[in-house]
Amino acid sequence: MSIDLRSDTVTQPTRRMREAMMQAPLGDDVLGDDPTVHNLEEKAAALFGMEAALYCPSGTMTNQISIKTHTQPGDEVIIERTNHAYYYESGGIAFHSGCSVRLINGDRGRIRPIDILENKNPDNIHHPSTRLVSIENTANRGGGSYYTLEEMSALSQTAHDLGLKIHLDGARIFNALVELNVKASEVGKLFDSVSFCLSKGLGCPVGSLIVSNKEFIARARRYRKIFGGGMRQAGIIAAAGIYALDHHIERLKDDHRRAKAIGEALKKTDYLDWLMPVDTNIIIFCLKKEFSAEQFAAKMKEKDILCIAIGKNQVRMVTHMDVDDSMTTKVIEELERVF
Repeated sequence: MSIDLRSDTVTQPTRRMREAMMQAPLGDDVLGDDPTVHNLEEKAAALFGMEAALYCPSGTMTNQISIKTHTQPGDEVIIERTNHAYYYESGGIAFHSGCSVRLINGDRGRIRPIDILENKNPDNIHHPSTRLVSIENTANRGGGSYYTLEEMSALSQTAHDLGLKIHLDGARIFNALVELNVKASEVGKLFDSVSFCLSKGLGCPVGSLIVSNKEFIARARRYRKIFGGGMRQAGIIAAAGIYALDHHIERLKDDHRRAKAIGEALKKTDYLDWLMPVDTNIIIFCLKKEFSAEQFAAKMKEKDILCIAIGKNQVRMVTHMDVDDSMTTKVIEELERVF
């Protein structure tokens, strides 16, 4: 069996999660009567201290619906240039919302309050109206870097002082929360909307949620329908989300521990050029110029270890609940003899 480090999206539902899915009472979510979806949405909203939630098929959809709900065509969004909603969502901000973006060169995917202050457009007909700030925590391209609660609070305060809305792409927010030992409700009160994925570190087969106030979620629900995101007997997958929120959050610390161990092993190799700090479960590193990332990935695949080349010399590995200690040990052993 392969050790799959391509992403934390590759996880398989556990036996108990599958049992919960098979036992879930179902309805028609588009018609508003799937009880398991209702339970998941209520649970998610309460977790973040928000009024309401909306269950969607993907994190890309929750981000794009959130941006659409916050903005009007012609508005501008302040966003870090490697932020998932800009970098990995196929131009969705332009396509769905008709908005321009003000790209920030951040620190491993993170921006500062000064970036908001310096990039809000003046009230001038020659410029788009700055309407929204969108941040990502943890930052995928930043190697799983995260904002502290104080940093998120400062960004929120700055945005709101300027009359802007602020959205949190929290696809991996629970990875940050377990490192910070902070409750989700402390984060929820800082943002106008939060999206988070169930299908990454939490181990569900599919699904993401938006949490916000009731009025925002009512409008977002309409956009979900327009985007084609309405699902019918969605309780069968929503049940996996309920199980994950109850059982799979604290165990994220194990993923982080294993990622750090792999990072320490990489530091001892002679083919490594640099390694991003390993803060959570994402390991991004660059090989010396004589080694290609594709070559590295191919050699690791020969050992039944899967990873991804994300640049000419850059490689990404991601730990998750389907990678245990024995697998981590094998990865470390093979890293010593790749080239």
